[in-house]
Amino acid sequence: QVQLVESGGGLVQAGGSLRLSCAASGRTSSNLVVGWFRQAPGKEREFVCGIRWNDISTYYADSVKGRFTISRDSAKNTVYLQMDSLKPEDTAVYYCAAEYRNYGLKTHHASYDYWGQGTQVTVSA
Repeated sequence: QVQLVESGGGLVQAGGSLRLSCAASGRTSSNLVVGWFRQAPGKEREFVCGIRWNDISTYYADSVKGRFTISRDSAKNTVYLQMDSLKPEDTAVYYCAAEYRNYGLKTHHASYDYWGQGTQVTVSA
């Protein structure tokens, strides 16, 4: 299994940037998939982006394409979420999550077995 700890949230003005980190410990094997999700008050948890540990293929929700970038540093066992051109509608608690999958990547939160504690991102207008 894997343990996840997020960091890097905060308050930023619209148009600004933030970088979130997700430090993984435990079994970071080649079939690990790490995803970022977010949940705003009163809304369902939604997929933001994900990355496969072995081939670093990435996937993005349409709402963040061109603004957010996910990356992985295998030496540090850390996945990053660089968020640029932030909008007020990006305000949410952001979670990193992980599952073990040999092929592809799932975008529904129910597919993920391991979760971090979440970090608040607030974008002011």
